[in-house]
Amino acid sequence: MKIIISPAKKMRENTDDFPVAGMPEFLEDTKLLMNALCSMTLPETKALWKCSDKLAESNYERLKTMDLERLATPAFIDYEGLQYQHMSPGVFTAEALDYISQHLYILSGFYGLLRPFDGVVPYRLEMQAKLSVNGAKDLYEFWGDRLYKSLTADSRTIINLASKEYSQCIEKYLTPDDRYITVEFGEWIQGKVRQKGTLAKMARGEMVRFLAENQIQEVEEMKKFQELGFSYSEECSNEATYVFLKESKDADL
Repeated sequence: MKIIISPAKKMRENTDDFPVAGMPEFLEDTKLLMNALCSMTLPETKALWKCSDKLAESNYERLKTMDLERLATPAFIDYEGLQYQHMSPGVFTAEALDYISQHLYILSGFYGLLRPFDGVVPYRLEMQAKLSVNGAKDLYEFWGDRLYKSLTADSRTIINLASKEYSQCIEKYLTPDDRYITVEFGEWIQGKVRQKGTLAKMARGEMVRFLAENQIQEVEEMKKFQELGFSYSEECSNEATYVFLKESKDADL
């Protein structure tokens, strides 16, 4: 069973809490992307990143001194978004750390596919960025089916906790031999399931922690998840989508 999640924009350097176990599988491809970014001007990278002047300037300067193999931080603690805060990997037991090392994968526009203890450095490059490299019109074309093939090399059961921006680089290559389950976290509002971005990010992190702490090996065991007030909805779910609902103040009576 493989679990896929998205990265976060905000990152940090931390070489003290956990050791790096290895380097990313697609590091040579990452070097190509880094070189492409380094060849761009500041205005060009700002347009690519779609960020403020301040963020563009700091990330542009970071590019000029970037060393992909020095002062690397394990990927699962390098990202600082809501999902990772609620995952709380810093307080994982040894058993939970072992679980994520076997089952968890982070999809990345810059690194492709990351294991939790792969060494990474802070970067800015979202999967949907229109960066042309080696004749590929964008990052989806650049990575192609390689991330999917790597992910399914020894297991064809995938739990999708990633956003659509990232999960589509796996979904477009799925075959009938794959068991692919997307997990959604929403609220029943005016007759429909509505997913709110902030709450969904928090719940995805909580789900990873739940899976790791409980050593979940069978997908059906996920249905026991009840963090943040969510509970599994049999009525709204199917074989390809597990829906967890949180009671809303606006819920139908």
